[in-house]
Amino acid sequence: MTDSRQLIKICGMTRQQDATACVDAGVDMTGFIFHESSPRNIQPGAAAAIDTGSALRVGVFVRQSQQQVLEIMDRAKLDLAQLCGDQDRAFCRAVGATRVIRVFWPERHKMRAALEDEMSDYDGCMAYALLDAGMSGGGHGRAQDFGLLRGLDAPVPWMLAGGLSVDNLPEAMAQCQPQGFDLNSGLESAPGLKDAELVRRAVALIRSGNNE
Repeated sequence: MTDSRQLIKICGMTRQQDATACVDAGVDMTGFIFHESSPRNIQPGAAAAIDTGSALRVGVFVRQSQQQVLEIMDRAKLDLAQLCGDQDRAFCRAVGATRVIRVFWPERHKMRAALEDEMSDYDGCMAYALLDAGMSGGGHGRAQDFGLLRGLDAPVPWMLAGGLSVDNLPEAMAQCQPQGFDLNSGLESAPGLKDAELVRRAVALIRSGNNE
């Protein structure tokens, strides 16, 4: 990051009104999930029809092949691919290093140095890293240990994910200090349906730098 402004990504877009609420609140990225088992799964054509203004459009991929990712990115008018399925460096390069958000799972590692080594291996293969809760995939809806990530040595700007909401954002901001936040279920009234007021409050909280 070239400045202190933190990235804000809100994932799981399924409706225009939710995307509009995110854009109006000032998010940097909107996410679309292409994973059939997710309650927020969306088809490429439906995603393409959702206007996200100037916010970057991110596709979340788990099991797709390189070709499928590229085809969906084109059809859904995506800027970035968030790769959540242990895709290797060759896969990332095929998608395009400047277009990849690579997911990592800190809980896989007993020592933080091992996490940093894994992230370093992907230097030059990704534009951003995203650190999620759990051991694989995403959408676990629970937070991870924020304090363990404080001062993380990462080769690219990294975003924190996993069970984030207006209730625990202040703690995450104080203990973890990532370059960005990725929010989803913590801002919903029901799976796939964003609460515009929670979106507004979360963005305002992050932008204010309130870590009390």
